[in-house]
Amino acid sequence: MSKTQPTRMPPLQGLYYFYQAAHLGSFKAAADALFVTAAAISQQIRLLEEWLETPLFYRQHRKVTLTPEGEILFKHAQQGFKSILNGVWLLNNDPSPHQLSLSTLPSFSQNWLVPRLAQFRDSYPDLSILVESTTTLNTFEQSSIDLCIRYGGGRYDGLQCEWLMGDILYPVCHPLYQQQHGIYAIEDLYKGHLISDMWRDMDWTRWFNTVGTAGGCSTITYNGSNYAIEGALSLQGIVLARHSLVQRYIADNSLVRIGQVAVKPTNGYFLCAPAGYFKRDKVDQFCQWIKQQATAFQQTWPDNITLFEDVSAGT
Repeated sequence: MSKTQPTRMPPLQGLYYFYQAAHLGSFKAAADALFVTAAAISQQIRLLEEWLETPLFYRQHRKVTLTPEGEILFKHAQQGFKSILNGVWLLNNDPSPHQLSLSTLPSFSQNWLVPRLAQFRDSYPDLSILVESTTTLNTFEQSSIDLCIRYGGGRYDGLQCEWLMGDILYPVCHPLYQQQHGIYAIEDLYKGHLISDMWRDMDWTRWFNTVGTAGGCSTITYNGSNYAIEGALSLQGIVLARHSLVQRYIADNSLVRIGQVAVKPTNGYFLCAPAGYFKRDKVDQFCQWIKQQATAFQQTWPDNITLFEDVSAGT
């Protein structure tokens, strides 16, 4: 009857010492390579042999040779350690140095990032760019994504998160809707239909409580800022929007800001990835560029506006 496949790993230090000794053909050579004594190599291999209950080497005066069992183990150990070393190499090296893969929120991608990307491409014409728009934080282990841009509190398990920029929230609507309903100040908001976004920051009740005024009730809710903004562009009502997502519509007069107050949430935009990814040249280049863009963009915040801090915003 054949033995069942083992479920326990042998001593890993002994296994690695065995691999080096088998590869170099000498306990002394393995000791020199690993900066330990030959006695340490011999002891660890002896413990491994006891664990396996089989000899792995024929010990000779100046060299060692593998037993048949040692040959079998060395073949698989060689494959295993090669795979591990390749994995370590990938952690610190870029498998696709000429393609930058980004994951962003659909609203941020459409309204802020994509209109600016031509500037980055002009600076790095040999770098191709893949933009994946999703509301799900990428796991990185299961994809080729190099960097995520996310809006939130900047705390994601296993990822390094670098601050990109903050934002402000204020009400906007289409100019024709504003004229039709006479909505020019926050005290007039009750005259129109309020459009809601399911994102927690963009909550009308919280916004009214923060600025200290009463308001109307939301009559339609969208799951996504893009849809809520499109509702305002389609004259459906007034949307509570982030400046980062509507500034370009205000600039071309597709939307108008209502009133002279805004709320600054505690959340913000973050660049997120495993720490080692930030060492990749293309990621470092992109991060430097987008941080410059973010610094410049924050100079477009409206003048003469009363800004309230939203201390109740979630993470």
